[in-house]
Amino acid sequence: MIPAKYSQLTFSFFLSIFMSCVVSGVSVLNTTGPVDGFYGLWMTAWLGSWLVAFPTILIVAPLTHRLVKKLVGEANK
Repeated sequence: MIPAKYSQLTFSFFLSIFMSCVVSGVSVLNTTGPVDGFYGLWMTAWLGSWLVAFPTILIVAPLTHRLVKKLVGEANK
């Protein structure tokens, strides 16, 4: 079991996997259509996307949390 102190890192890890997989799949499908070798193209695109997505989420998530906290806090006043 993963210790609770790593919950944000674990969340970011899995979020980056799922989101980059879906987005790269849609992107490759829009670009190539359902061609032979689609799965290989998708997995190649996914790996590159994930290598960017994971560190990006680690950087952007805290900023996004602060932005949402400000926006929600302002709406409640």
